[in-house]
Amino acid sequence: MKKLSSHAVAVQASTTLAIDSLYKQMKADGVDVIGFGAGEPDFGTPEHIKQAGIRAIQEDFTKYTPASGIPELRKAVCTRLKLDFNLDYKPSEVVIASGAKHVLYVALQTITDPGDEIIIPAPYWVSYVEMVQMVRGTPVVVTATEEEGFKLTPEKLEAAITSRTKALMLNNPSNPTGMVYSREELKALADVCVKHDLYILSDEIYCNLVYDGRTFTSFPTLSPEVKERTILINGVSKSYAMTGWRIGYAAACEDIIKAMGNYLSHSTGSPASFAQKGAVEALVGPQEEIAAMCKAFEERRNHFVERMNAIEGVSCLKPEGAFYIMMNIQKLKGKTLHGVTIQDADDFSSLFLKEGLVATVPCTGFGTGDFVRWSYATSMKNIDEGLNRLEKFLQD
Repeated sequence: MKKLSSHAVAVQASTTLAIDSLYKQMKADGVDVIGFGAGEPDFGTPEHIKQAGIRAIQEDFTKYTPASGIPELRKAVCTRLKLDFNLDYKPSEVVIASGAKHVLYVALQTITDPGDEIIIPAPYWVSYVEMVQMVRGTPVVVTATEEEGFKLTPEKLEAAITSRTKALMLNNPSNPTGMVYSREELKALADVCVKHDLYILSDEIYCNLVYDGRTFTSFPTLSPEVKERTILINGVSKSYAMTGWRIGYAAACEDIIKAMGNYLSHSTGSPASFAQKGAVEALVGPQEEIAAMCKAFEERRNHFVERMNAIEGVSCLKPEGAFYIMMNIQKLKGKTLHGVTIQDADDFSSLFLKEGLVATVPCTGFGTGDFVRWSYATSMKNIDEGLNRLEKFLQD
């Protein structure tokens, strides 16, 4: 048999899969393990959204739709962006795809030629680097340290730009750090992008999950010059607890959206028809449940951070959005725990699962081996029990 393409073989599986697989096997075997790896809200999809999807099925709205999404949903996206951020987009400047992850991949396919450089701040979401490589681009990783609040500075951005640089890929609020860029911080980055005529891929999937009374700033609101260079990526997964519905969207200038729509028409086609109807209800229907979910996440975060920073040997910054905590394990590196010398986050997470019966996500796949990601998209009871087990694991 002929060999697979070198391009396909170069794509790496998620580094989190091994631990997640072991966690699921242990749970299936009846072991009392607790998982903190979830990248999705633990709340159910709001009832009015579920009913919209059910109605669509009952009314036999189950056929193909336009590849770029139904007009009603594209209009709903425009309505939501106007209400939330005072952004003006036309339906022809919006495309719908099978989740924000898919939208981001299609956006990269649209703007990237072989060898084009895409700047990615680290820590980054695990798929970013692989996505860039999948479209034959070159990821340029720029590390934002904990001392910098895990935020890219304009000076570091400027230093990373070359004649091959095509775009900046920014996730705000961030997975895995949970940090949120202020308007001033975004403006400083935007000035550099405009100066060098770069695209900005602004992944804002966690935009509604910000805490402490912060106001979220959507990147294209900064100026007309910034808006014309920005591909805004969002969806209904996180804000409306609809991860399995697989509805994401992009908003950008018509030329970009047309190209993305053409790509979709020859690859996946449209997302599920009835899921699109549910997304319409999510975007233009009642929004109160977002606030309730956000309040619960903020309470969990406060408790989590206070307890974790009281445990000797580990620490964390207080995240400003999303639902993740980055636990610093630098003080544990080189130490021996339960007969194993900890070299990086992979060692820690693997051992913590086997001996402490807690599943976390090592951040080696997020661009750093000094941190472990915990998700607080789980109950307060699980949070307390997980941290109790962490204390015992480190003491033993």
